[in-house]
Amino acid sequence: MNSLSERTKKEAMRVLKETSRTFYIPISLLKPTLKNTVASAYLCMRAIDEIEDHQVLPAHTKTTLLTAISELLTKPFDSNAYQRLIDPFKNELPEVTNRLDEWIAICPVEVVNKVKSSTATMASGMAKWVKKNWQIKSKDDLDDYTYYVAGLVGVMLSDIWKWYDDIETDRELAIAFGRGLQSVNILRNQDEDSERGVTFMPNGWGREDMFSYANENLDLAKSYLKTLSNRNISTFCKIPYKLAEKTLSVMEAGREKMNRDEVNAVITTVTEN
Repeated sequence: MNSLSERTKKEAMRVLKETSRTFYIPISLLKPTLKNTVASAYLCMRAIDEIEDHQVLPAHTKTTLLTAISELLTKPFDSNAYQRLIDPFKNELPEVTNRLDEWIAICPVEVVNKVKSSTATMASGMAKWVKKNWQIKSKDDLDDYTYYVAGLVGVMLSDIWKWYDDIETDRELAIAFGRGLQSVNILRNQDEDSERGVTFMPNGWGREDMFSYANENLDLAKSYLKTLSNRNISTFCKIPYKLAEKTLSVMEAGREKMNRDEVNAVITTVTEN
């Protein structure tokens, strides 16, 4: 591996830490090959997520960018074409998005097409929901939205587990793993989303319905965890799962989120068992 790639791997971990404390911790605990692979894959998905969630870019710009990125990801990735695409928006976009081509470049060649495929599907799905202004009217809509923005994370991770250690997982359980984490985020961010005129609650749903949806998916996620025979991989997945489970119980008790001591206690319990 050349020094440029090694430097990019270190940069990836820095950007990951700045972008997601929740995933930085479990990713940093993975063995080197897995750590580099999952970090690059996570950053690919986070790069497009930052476009979907952008507070300034207009919807038509988001859909144009996401659709074009999806198309670029379905073939050998053209870094120059990507940079030309985002160039007019570079000052508005975060570093993780501006460097998507670099995250793809450091992903192992044996699994990069799987990562690109899931990310391409995610980008096209996000474009669809931006175009709909996130108007989620039914549980089917919610399932569709959470599949694109989070279930595909589970699919992508399962592809990596299969490549790395020949671990077979159930696709629907992998999707539920992502959905469970996302539904907890929806509950946690409900007020913030409402302030920007967005709700992810289907028509007629209250918070108790979303709590039920989250618990149903986290129950399936628990079954997913049982299929992970590799201890390093199992620990990685248990950390966000246990944090989501604990966050739900904290919110059900009327608090907004866990405190830092509670977060550290969950991580310690998972890593020491």
